[in-house]
Amino acid sequence: MGAKKKVHSTNCSGEEKHYRNPFPTVDIIIELDDRGIVLISRKNYPFGWALPGGFVDYGESLEDAAVREAKEETGLDIRLIGQFHTYSRPDRDPRHHSISTVYIAKASGTPRAADDAKEAGIFTRDALPEPIAFDHREILQDYFGFRDDDF
Repeated sequence: MGAKKKVHSTNCSGEEKHYRNPFPTVDIIIELDDRGIVLISRKNYPFGWALPGGFVDYGESLEDAAVREAKEETGLDIRLIGQFHTYSRPDRDPRHHSISTVYIAKASGTPRAADDAKEAGIFTRDALPEPIAFDHREILQDYFGFRDDDF
């Protein structure tokens, strides 16, 4: 999926234009009861621990993609609480330019790694694993700051 794909279109004067667009993705901060948040250890490059998430399929809403990706990677049925923030720095993913919309969700149960996750774990702010992939450490810092302000 990381190929730099060009989209072609023709304007009114018949000139062909080429567009390269970022890939839309979702990431999900899953609050698991009162035990912490769920992170997955990635099977594929870039390696490290990450928020569950992935690419939005054509014809799929961001919300549906978040629910699907959470289920595929953790086995958990989530309830979306709301959209948290969108992260768009072009270098946030070393493979390509992606724009991620991050959701906060709640779930119960035990996460089980599946799909492109090799391991799933429950972590607290004071016990995050290393290394953390992408810009997910920044996202988690923003989230914990938001939660501090929330309470």
